[in-house]
Amino acid sequence: MLTSALFVVATLQAKPIDLVGAWETKVQFTTGDFSSVKDLKFLMVFNQGGTMVESSNYDAAPPVPPAYGIWRKTGVGRYEAKYVFYITKAPSKFDEIASGGGWMPDGKGILLEKISLSKDGKSYKSNLSMTIFDSKGKAGETWKAVCQGVRMKF
Repeated sequence: MLTSALFVVATLQAKPIDLVGAWETKVQFTTGDFSSVKDLKFLMVFNQGGTMVESSNYDAAPPVPPAYGIWRKTGVGRYEAKYVFYITKAPSKFDEIASGGGWMPDGKGILLEKISLSKDGKSYKSNLSMTIFDSKGKAGETWKAVCQGVRMKF
């Protein structure tokens, strides 16, 4: 009986390492308008079941909501994620804000990320592409980035 109890405890402790959890990620775009930004960071949460949320330290410039998306395992220590955020258009005059207008919808961005998890599961490296779509759904440029994520811990 003791042997089977030890087996159960050892099995629970040997949980496979995957992407589920909260991450702080440094992002460096190598192409596009954000390539000059050197301090871009994403906070990312990968949920069990394959959904995710991302927010950046630049979400207020201009104001945009967090990105929401999906992720899946593609191989040993390999994952891919697809997430979407909405873009807002700056008001042309202060009167637009005062009259109840404000930062109106102006398209979206779609991010695709290929992730390689470290063997210990505490960090990852990835390649990211982001395509911007205008308010009519027409694709614009696709920008590329490299990322380094670190699992959040106490």
